[in-house]
Amino acid sequence: MVESTEDVAGRLFLAVGRLSRSLRQAGTPGPGHGSISALSTLVAFGPMRLGDLAAKEGVAAATMSRIVASLVDAGWASREPDPIDRRAWLATATPQGERMLLGLRSTRVHELQKRIDRLSPEHQAALGQALPALEALLAGDES
Repeated sequence: MVESTEDVAGRLFLAVGRLSRSLRQAGTPGPGHGSISALSTLVAFGPMRLGDLAAKEGVAAATMSRIVASLVDAGWASREPDPIDRRAWLATATPQGERMLLGLRSTRVHELQKRIDRLSPEHQAALGQALPALEALLAGDES
């Protein structure tokens, strides 16, 4: 039986969400997905205005303001005046934030690798073959 794209989309949505939550819970306690994603963006792209960061992350400015405030409170990001527009400020990942992110990724990637290792060779191969399609789903979000 061939699954409809709606069935695939629904199953994929649930599986990705559950896997992400399960990996978060299996590792050491840390920031939530929104904070990790925002910090990852700051590390990858450098200092950003709040509105630009919110747009890149696909969330409202108010939501991003709360996320950045929590990152600043934890010492993982800082706020610096925007040299171009003194009324605005830039969020920047701190060295401590970069180290935390690397450690967290390492822990979660290690946990994911353990789970992949328990899969059958067929399922492992299927995951590898699905990666280009999954990465293509994100291609429009990366701009």
